[in-house]
Order: sequence, then C-alpha cells, then structure tokens
Amino acid sequence: MANLKVRVPQTAARGQIIEVFALAIHPMESGFRLDNVGKVIPRHIIETFTCTYGGKEVFRAKLHPAVTANPYFAFHLLARETAELVFAWRDDKGTTGEERAFLTVT
Repeated sequence: MANLKVRVPQTAARGQIIEVFALAIHPMESGFRLDNVGKVIPRHIIETFTCTYGGKEVFRAKLHPAVTANPYFAFHLLARETAELVFAWRDDKGTTGEERAFLTVT
C-alpha cells in the first residue's frame, strides 16, 4: 500500500553530517473519520518506520493515528563508512515495505 521515496546524497566525506529524507506514501487513516454516508473509515496507519545504516539502526519512529497522510521524515546522519541504508516500515495491517539507498564515503 505505501511506497517510500528517499533522498540520500550519493557521496559524502568521512565524518560529514548528511541530511536524509524519506516520504512514505500512505493514507494514514485514523479510524475516526466518516465516509460520505456516515460509516467509519477503518484505521490503517504505518506503525513503525526505521532506517539502518551498515546494518545498524540509526533512526526509528513509532507513529500514531494523529499523523498526517504521507508522513515525511528528515534526520541527520554521520557518514562513517561506505554502506547501504535500508528504510523499512510496517503498518497495522501487517503490510511491510522497504527501500534502499547506497552512500559512498570518501
């Protein structure tokens, strides 16, 4: 259901602090809204979002029903090694998604 769009610099100098962006395309239905005939729209939210860098978790977010549709994440990261970044999410229906980016450190 959700797609991830990530933006990570392709290269960075060792010790440089970089900014990482991720956008999760997801409806984030709270379970409190009603449709046009007054029926409750079922809850459907991303519950967790994580990012690992070189196999180590560097970012984790636990989301709640009050988070807007298409949540946007931005965080900083110390470029210490050439490695893969793995962005992963799981929603309350058990659906998961993943996106990968590679950072070359010089």
